[in-house]
Amino acid sequence: MQQSAYELIGDKKLDELVNRFYDHVSSHSELAPIFPSDFTETKRKQRQFLTQFFGGPSLYTEEHGHPMLRARHMPFKINKKRADAWLSCMAQALVEVDIEEPLRAYMFERFTLTAKHMINSSDSSASGGIDHDN
Repeated sequence: MQQSAYELIGDKKLDELVNRFYDHVSSHSELAPIFPSDFTETKRKQRQFLTQFFGGPSLYTEEHGHPMLRARHMPFKINKKRADAWLSCMAQALVEVDIEEPLRAYMFERFTLTAKHMINSSDSSASGGIDHDN
């Protein structure tokens, strides 16, 4: 039986990934302005989502319902530049927490598909904050 990405990395490494990712987001000029200054709830929800996204328990859905990522983020302008910035932060985090190939490539491919799906604006000067409750 093949293990899921979640089983391969485990809770501890997933937690490290989320923490490193948000360390990068907090200092990224394109992303920091659209995220809350306190990442506590954002990190908690991201951990829940990624657990589920990579084959673990459905923690996000159990607490918040279907993820509906695009719909939840639709009120906020996400352009290609922001999606690329998000991916850059995640790529760095994947390396820093020592997620090895081919798992890293698999995870990054999933992140890339999701980031592209989230683009909802062609405006290169997109502004707008993020809903801190989603």
